[in-house]
Amino acid sequence: SPTPEHPSPSTNPEFLKLIETIDRQTVDSFAPIRCPETAAAERMTKVIEKFRDNHDSIGGTVTCVIRNVPVGLGEPCFDKLEAKLGHAMLSIPATKGFEVGSGFGGCEVPGSIHNDPFIVDQTAGSPRLTTKTNNSGGIQGGISNGASIYFRVAFKPAATIGQAQTTTTYDGEEGVLEAKGRHDPCVTPRAVPIVEAMSSLVVMDALMAQYAREGAKNLLPRKPQTIPTHPATGAPSS
Repeated sequence: SPTPEHPSPSTNPEFLKLIETIDRQTVDSFAPIRCPETAAAERMTKVIEKFRDNHDSIGGTVTCVIRNVPVGLGEPCFDKLEAKLGHAMLSIPATKGFEVGSGFGGCEVPGSIHNDPFIVDQTAGSPRLTTKTNNSGGIQGGISNGASIYFRVAFKPAATIGQAQTTTTYDGEEGVLEAKGRHDPCVTPRAVPIVEAMSSLVVMDALMAQYAREGAKNLLPRKPQTIPTHPATGAPSS
């Protein structure tokens, strides 16, 4: 979560380390809360249980990281990769917000800190162009840059709760809504695999589009090759 010291996740070293080391097995091992940090998971569980006992609901956020994404996926204008991800995430029921990279917290960081300077990475065996930081969340100009893509999705509190709520009927009469039976006090933990699945679809779609662009190059008409000739005789010359 943002703090005065780290208004954006991209400025928090612990967060940056976590997104590079976390894996699905670790996340799933913390079921049903799916928060890969013991103390935070315990606090979240207590909060959810409190709202459940009060027949109420609470929302939350899901952070997703996509590693080893090829460079060059996406487009610089209408089909930006982050726009496709945002479209997919906000199509999930109960979503109310989406941010990629530094997100809204990045608005509080000066440009001198927020910029991602390009550097040459020599640690991979052969020189590789990369960025010193990753405030952009792995996407620059709508196109993946090879760094880890990370984003957060906000989920609202479930609308169906056990408390009595006032409403109005089709006839304009006052009424009362009060749900019976079992209902989720928080849908956020159950949204984790959905966010994963939607992310996979977006990246695969972008990858297939890139393959199609590469294949289209072979379908374009090629300029006829001209053979040089001798200016006097007109015979082919080397």
